[in-house]
Amino acid sequence: MTTDLDTLLTALYVFCDDRVVPPERRRPGRRKKLSDAELLCLAVAQVLLGFPSQHHWLRFAYGRLGHLFPYLPHQPGYHKRLVAATPLIQRAVQSLSVQVPSSSDQLRLIDATPVPCGTSRQTAKRSELAGWANYGYCASHSRYYWGLKLYLVTTLDGMPIVWCLADPKLGEREVAADLLGHAHDLRALPTGVVLIGDKGFAGREFHRDMTELGITFVRPDRRDEKRRYGNLAMIRQRIESIINTTKAQLSLEHHGARTTTGVLARIAQRLLALAAAIWHNWTINAPVKRSLTAYDH
Repeated sequence: MTTDLDTLLTALYVFCDDRVVPPERRRPGRRKKLSDAELLCLAVAQVLLGFPSQHHWLRFAYGRLGHLFPYLPHQPGYHKRLVAATPLIQRAVQSLSVQVPSSSDQLRLIDATPVPCGTSRQTAKRSELAGWANYGYCASHSRYYWGLKLYLVTTLDGMPIVWCLADPKLGEREVAADLLGHAHDLRALPTGVVLIGDKGFAGREFHRDMTELGITFVRPDRRDEKRRYGNLAMIRQRIESIINTTKAQLSLEHHGARTTTGVLARIAQRLLALAAAIWHNWTINAPVKRSLTAYDH
């Protein structure tokens, strides 16, 4: 297998058609011109090629990927299909995550990052996201934003395991505890897993919750504490690099969604693109498993 977008999409189509998409039930009317497996591949290609706008993407896709997709929908139909396929996208991410060797590692990373959803007062008042999205503060960029916060648990190579979107005013420890409890119920975390996070998750109650879930939580030491783990700089740089990949190369902050279902679909779409690239890089034994440069043109 070679390292290019066409090969990745072909392998992903076979995987999704065999292991992710349930067999179609026979219903009255015509069959779908674009199958669910093809829809997932088209969604991944949109993100990897850097087209946040669905209108621009479909115009470009006719020339770039017409040889792979016998039928390409118009933008309204593509948007409706993509939103409706959100559970299928999440299932695809989960299926891909257990196919890579890193899924058996005992180490997981967790972090949270802002997902801006608007830049004006009018948007904050009139948007359908009002009531879920809220004002938050991004300490790494020293700025306020209006939107949501993405909580992401990954392996060391960046493979997404579980994720959620939450009001940025909610406490990070409470949201992370609920997310990890959900991951535990799904059996998405191996027994005796070690979870590494930042100082924002510090707290006795959070540590107690992690212990009850069978998770060993490790974070950098605070200045007012006795030395235990140090600053964990190299590990923390890894999760920061993964988050940066979702922002810089997968346009996480430029999703363009204005509805609750649209935000969920487009964030899931970006995580599926990341998972597909890492899975394919493991399959072809690429030296850098999170490298996306072979698939962005």
